Amino acid sequence: MECVPVVVPPGLYAEAARRGARALRRGRLARRVLGLLLCAAAVAFVVWAVRTQPWVEPPSRTTPPVSGW
Repeated sequence: MECVPVVVPPGLYAEAARRGARALRRGRLARRVLGLLLCAAAVAFVVWAVRTQPWVEPPSRTTPPVSGW
């Protein structure tokens, strides 16, 4: 088998490197934004949980019967 050299346009490498760098920057930015959104959601959940205290039983809405009078 014979290896035939492939002719590549002269600016192909530079264009591919530029596009690859741009894609890496966009991916990094997307990860940072998603991380910040996740942190904000966690803080909002903690603030909500501390204020409403969903683990505490709500107070009774009726008066218990009085006996022994």
